[in-house]
Amino acid sequence: MRITIFFIAICLLASCKTDLKNLEPVKGNMKADVVYLASDDLQGRETGTSYELQAADYIAKRMKESGLEPKGNAGTYFQTFSFKPSSDPHQEAAFTDEKGDAFLTGTNVLGYIDNGAAQTVVIGAHYDHLGMGGEGSLHREGEAVHNGADDNASGVAVMLDLAYELKTSEKKGNNYLFMAFSGEEMGLLGSNYFTKNPTIALDSITYMINMDMVGRLNEEKTLAVYGTGTSPRWNQIINAVNKDFNLALNESGVGPSDHTSFYLNDIPVLHFFTGQHEDYHKPGDDADKLNYEGMQQISDYILRITAEFDNAGKLAFRKTKNESEEVPRFKVGLGVVPDYLFTGKGMRIDGISEEKPAQKAGLMKGDIVVKLGDSTIVDMMSYMRTLATFDNGDKTKVTVDRDGKMVEKEIEF
Repeated sequence: MRITIFFIAICLLASCKTDLKNLEPVKGNMKADVVYLASDDLQGRETGTSYELQAADYIAKRMKESGLEPKGNAGTYFQTFSFKPSSDPHQEAAFTDEKGDAFLTGTNVLGYIDNGAAQTVVIGAHYDHLGMGGEGSLHREGEAVHNGADDNASGVAVMLDLAYELKTSEKKGNNYLFMAFSGEEMGLLGSNYFTKNPTIALDSITYMINMDMVGRLNEEKTLAVYGTGTSPRWNQIINAVNKDFNLALNESGVGPSDHTSFYLNDIPVLHFFTGQHEDYHKPGDDADKLNYEGMQQISDYILRITAEFDNAGKLAFRKTKNESEEVPRFKVGLGVVPDYLFTGKGMRIDGISEEKPAQKAGLMKGDIVVKLGDSTIVDMMSYMRTLATFDNGDKTKVTVDRDGKMVEKEIEF
């Protein structure tokens, strides 16, 4: 039987009669949170399904355990929104008040720590995923459960860990709104809807922190932090409190995750990300592949950042360049997965696609492309600009750094 949002809301509304201010917060277990959210029983948490609602119910209960107040609609932890999915990937889905088979309902989950402060920090992570596959999946062998352990049960688990830590913290200079977003995989729908229908005043939000795919910290401990240019105060603090990571910093406030919705409303943002991998948007993104020690280090790092801004007043906002608008159009592809966390010179290959130019030329995972044709490759952008100059059927030379040795191969696109 389909679980209705009304039933869940009524049940949780009744349970919230407990005095949350006197509730002793319960510290959770990030691995347990991921194992539950990424279990086969939840069938990939696709937006608008009963499985997503089961996940929403779990997250709301965990928020309550940490002593968070409900901050959704009608005194519940839930904020629902209806929309008509778009079949055009370049067109946004439209929100609507209509009901029917042509429409879906997403459910944001919101919990609040009211410290009586003037400013509120939003800490969020999307919890929806791809269900059994479909559009967005990179799996080509029929339907299968896409559990989404890294994407993004990992971010939700870190968010819930931060909820407990900040509820029990002695630092009370900000309020905190924790949000598990629905509809991210369909186009940042939940975060977009919230910024258009906020349950707190948008102008009270001092900054927003987003975690999306933070479960696979690599051996180099490279952590990507996006949005560092959205406030003039970010860079100094995120570097000063860093104890564990090789940081890959990016200034832009625009990216393919929920922080973008807040940046577009002139709110400083930070987005944390441990990198893409071969299980991205595939059934193999399972709980046993996550680096839970790394997730704890990320949670502790974010906690140190929030502590630095506890009595800092409202952060100044700064617009950044939209780097996604500068990405050139490609007529050909090399057939590799770039390592987006690589901070050295060149473009490091993180994966090779079967029967594509890179594999046929003998390139390997870990190779660092330092020259393509006549162009020197110094970073990801120079690689993309150079690749965009080639047409189908072109031949050229590619030079890679393979374990310190320069190797030259011939590529045919």
